[in-house]
Amino acid sequence: MSNDFKPLQGMSDITGNDVLKWQQIEEQSRTVFDTFGYSELRTPLLEKSEVFLHSLGDSSDIVKKEMYALEDRGGRSLVLRPEGTAGTIRYLASLGEEANNLRVYYIGPMFRCERPQAGRKRQFHQIGAEFSSSPNPYADVESIMLQFELLKKYGINDSKIKINTLGSQNDKKNISHGMLTSLNKVKNKFPAKYQNRIDDNVLRVLDWKDEECKKLISELPLITSFMSEDSLIYFNKVKDILTEMDIEIEHDPKLVRGLDYYNHTVWEITHNSLGSQDAIAGGGRYTIQTGKKQINGVGFALGIERLILASNNEGEDLPKKNGYWIVSLGENTIIENMKLSNKIRSLGHRCGMDLENKSIKSQLRKADKFGATKVLIRGDQELINNKIIEKNLDKGSQQEFDLNEWIGILGERNASI
Repeated sequence: MSNDFKPLQGMSDITGNDVLKWQQIEEQSRTVFDTFGYSELRTPLLEKSEVFLHSLGDSSDIVKKEMYALEDRGGRSLVLRPEGTAGTIRYLASLGEEANNLRVYYIGPMFRCERPQAGRKRQFHQIGAEFSSSPNPYADVESIMLQFELLKKYGINDSKIKINTLGSQNDKKNISHGMLTSLNKVKNKFPAKYQNRIDDNVLRVLDWKDEECKKLISELPLITSFMSEDSLIYFNKVKDILTEMDIEIEHDPKLVRGLDYYNHTVWEITHNSLGSQDAIAGGGRYTIQTGKKQINGVGFALGIERLILASNNEGEDLPKKNGYWIVSLGENTIIENMKLSNKIRSLGHRCGMDLENKSIKSQLRKADKFGATKVLIRGDQELINNKIIEKNLDKGSQQEFDLNEWIGILGERNASI
């Protein structure tokens, strides 16, 4: 394809069979969210910069390197949303007390100026959920259960849930001091380019992928050793409830999330077919300050592109097409077949036809491309006799019907759907 017609690097046109898979995931998601009592929220793609700067943390990679930032004609600093939680919290803060215990979900594009790779785009898409609630182990578990049910609905079974605790908001200062004290003792052993990053956010050190760093990190005290007894009780309660709900988890004491607003329970869901970048979803409990309001909640996000990669690796079938394709034998039949196609659609069935006078062979090729399971053939003779020929493409059989009787049968099929 000529570069003139390509989308921007890290962004993709989604069409054909890919769109069918996306639509299937979106429909399945809405079904599951409805059973959990979540309602859909659609926030703007463009937000004021402070919505993300105040919530994600100045030292996060998203804020420092990945945000698509711009200034409008009025001189206001704006950002294409890099994630869904902050905008959702901005909306919840506007509701006042109505936001308490509110459950919402979103489906849509996010934007990060990062290095494109398989399953990781600059415009990527997420399915996310947020439950506005005070710290509560049962709420954390319900959020994990919801995410688990979504994955089952998508047919993704070979996944693993890793879980950890970051302690309460009150623990953060003690954790930071304890980790920094431990790190400073071995700081000079880290590669030079990492030494200056230790002070930015000590918890993110636990997520470094460099092998030399990982060996040093493995010898550090666990962050739980700097937490209060109440935080440890909270986390043990979460694990106990998950066990009671028959949800298998792996406690990963080095697991952290990349954003500053997380506290207490955090988790990540991985899939072994995605290689080193194996995360397909993640979530956790958070506290976000927006303006003069502080919002507590728990939520998660799933990357649609990565879900599709995982489902393709598990051999998930594309959703099957269906419907009718009308073949017109001669130009005189086109207008009457347009009327018939409209009748079929009004009865709730998918229907297409060629609007040019083409050969039967050409029209049948288009029926296959359309994904029709049945072809309806009408020429001048069928119009005169008020007949219709129905050809079953799967079986290769065909049958002639009286048109009025056939429409009656079609109506009965619609009533049984």
